[in-house]
Amino acid sequence: MNHLPPPAEELRLLDAELRQLDARRAQLLARRAWLVATLQQAPQQPQQAWAQARTQPPPVAWSRPETAAPSVQNVLLVLGGVLLTLAAAVFTLVSWGHMGITGRALVLGAVTLAALAGPALLLKRGLRSTAESVAGLGLALTVLDAYALHEAALAGTDGTGYAAAAATVLAGIWSAYGLLPATAALRLPLPCALVAAQFPLLLWALSADAGSHVISAALLVTAGLDAVVALRVTGASVRICAVVGGYGTGGWGVLGAGWLSVTADGPGAAARAGTLLLLAAAIALGAAWRVPDPGVRHALGLAAASGLLTVGALGGVARFGVPAEWVVPVYLALGVALLAGLRAGRLLPDAVRHGVAWASAVVQALAFVWALPVVVLVVMGPAGWLVRVWSGAPSDARAAVAVEAPWPSDAAAAPVVLLAVAAVLATAVRAELWRPRARLGALGLLWAAALLLPAILAVPYLAGMSVLGVMTAAALYLGRTTTSAARVTALVLALVTAVDLTLVSLASQTATLVVLSVLTALPAAASWRASLAPFTAPAALVHATALASATGAAVDWPPARTALLVLAVPVAAALLAPRLGAQRATVPVEAAGAAAGLLAVGLAVTDPPLLALVLALCGVIAAGTALRPDRRPVGYAATALFVLAAWVRLAAWEVGTPEAYTLPVTVPALLVGALRRRRDPQASSWAAYGPGLAATLVPSLLVAWGDPQWTRPLLLGTAALLVTLLGARHRLQAPLVLGGSVLALVALHELAPYVVQVTGALPRWAPPALAGLLLLALGATYEQRIRDVRRVREVLGRMN
Repeated sequence: MNHLPPPAEELRLLDAELRQLDARRAQLLARRAWLVATLQQAPQQPQQAWAQARTQPPPVAWSRPETAAPSVQNVLLVLGGVLLTLAAAVFTLVSWGHMGITGRALVLGAVTLAALAGPALLLKRGLRSTAESVAGLGLALTVLDAYALHEAALAGTDGTGYAAAAATVLAGIWSAYGLLPATAALRLPLPCALVAAQFPLLLWALSADAGSHVISAALLVTAGLDAVVALRVTGASVRICAVVGGYGTGGWGVLGAGWLSVTADGPGAAARAGTLLLLAAAIALGAAWRVPDPGVRHALGLAAASGLLTVGALGGVARFGVPAEWVVPVYLALGVALLAGLRAGRLLPDAVRHGVAWASAVVQALAFVWALPVVVLVVMGPAGWLVRVWSGAPSDARAAVAVEAPWPSDAAAAPVVLLAVAAVLATAVRAELWRPRARLGALGLLWAAALLLPAILAVPYLAGMSVLGVMTAAALYLGRTTTSAARVTALVLALVTAVDLTLVSLASQTATLVVLSVLTALPAAASWRASLAPFTAPAALVHATALASATGAAVDWPPARTALLVLAVPVAAALLAPRLGAQRATVPVEAAGAAAGLLAVGLAVTDPPLLALVLALCGVIAAGTALRPDRRPVGYAATALFVLAAWVRLAAWEVGTPEAYTLPVTVPALLVGALRRRRDPQASSWAAYGPGLAATLVPSLLVAWGDPQWTRPLLLGTAALLVTLLGARHRLQAPLVLGGSVLALVALHELAPYVVQVTGALPRWAPPALAGLLLLALGATYEQRIRDVRRVREVLGRMN
């Protein structure tokens, strides 16, 4: 409480507090003025409102209906129609045997005619919903009539054929009933007729025991008729039913025809299946051509489906004339031919043209997906050499790639597929927005095709690595372009090729050293361009680290000694980072150097003396980096590395004295604290000197309490006394408290036996007396502090 702030600082604090009080006072006065004005404008409104609320009865809460009347009506009509239909079905199927043939016909005929005639009368009275319900009942009764006719008079006929004929007759009757002038306003008969029309062709094909081709043809013809209805009829309900029926029957027909094409065992069967697919393609194309403008999405999808079906039909036939590994290129050629036909057909609508283009794109994408596993094998296959390092050079490039996985039998066609898709991307895409992206994709596909060629051709091992090296250099050269997307693409290709080349070279010791040397030099040479340095400079350092490790292994050095070679990479990173032209490259280069330093430390862990040397050298590198104005915080890392190096060296010498470990920490920490206090006199002594002093005093105190000798306590007490005197001389709290505490504890440890003896010799009243004196001293000190606080309060009051 004796440490008051300086007068200038105290005056600033008082001025700030007064400003806050003035602002709050102004705010409260403004609010008070607004409340007074509000009360003066309407003094009687609250009283009147309260009196009115007490005299008037509470309002009545009316319940809100949860369902609209038309909804209730429709639910009732639907339930009534369903119940009547169920009753008629039960009557027909269960209770039929209690009546003769004449009675059956009269009952069902009379009920059916009444149900079909009723909607006309209901429509005249304006009961449209009821008329729809009764019409639905009448249509259901016609189905029951057909069933009853079969059971009563035509039980010997084939059930599937009779069902086909019945579906045809019912479709015709329902269509005629829906087109009559008296019932034309009904919405139910025509959609029901269209639903019934979906089954005759399929049921006739099934009744005739026709093959799969005829069944698929029946489904496709039905889908074609649905498409005609959907394009010609204007009624929304009929059109929706036609669209759903067309997609449903057409989808099943296409699936059947596609399965027949895939499983065909000869050109004849494939031709028959292809004919069905071409029929489906023609139906889809005709529908896409005639779809009105609002249905452009339907037209686009139908045109795309037509193109895919055409490719599937022709490819299914052509695949029998080529070897098995060239089947996918055949389909790809047909997909590319769609684009050529599209350019010739200028009269096609835009939606159809775009749909066919999408079909071609889908075929090319599927072909690329087919070739992708071969590319993955060539890129990732050499990783198998990681467990067979320097086991011997393989015979050719294919053996160098297929280390653990078998080589695909159809891999020879993969480069052809990649080159074809690349050519289409480079030439066919004309849009300004997509053209640059398409060309970058073509570049990637060309790179993938070139990457596959050495393994497919089974060129010699050295020739295959030479091709990869040339591709890496070419990709780095292409990275000089000014377009950012193209530059990133080229650098990614260069990186992937370099990794592949590195993995392939692991088979031979000489090849590994040569390849790593080349891959270190190429990115390093490209790093002098500011646009490439953020990518190529770290890559060069990574390959240099691998080269140093491989060199140490080649000369049979132990890992700890190899760590000294690896340290050359952090040195190069520290020297090159501030000198690169691109400022963005500084952090990646330093990160690569730091990673190499960590690798060196990991390699030297098994040899403590060399580990201490490696840590010290890392500290030197970090200290050199900290000399740069923008890297001052690295000095803390340098200090930590030096301390770790000293600790490891001491541990290697089997030094057990704790001061030998703590003093290397205390001395730099105190120097840093002194520099901080010089630059910032307001800095706390705890932050400046506390960590450094505690690093030595606390461990030494713990050891001294268990040390039976007198040397350590004497030296520690002397040091604590000096620290205490320095803290008192410069009025620093941290040295004073830490030094005094340690000194007192050391003295207590040394005097403890004598204290025990003296305590036994003292009379029993002495300890209570000493405790009382201590309490009196504390009370007096506490009273003095209270008096000082009151004086400060009085001073502040006079200032106000």
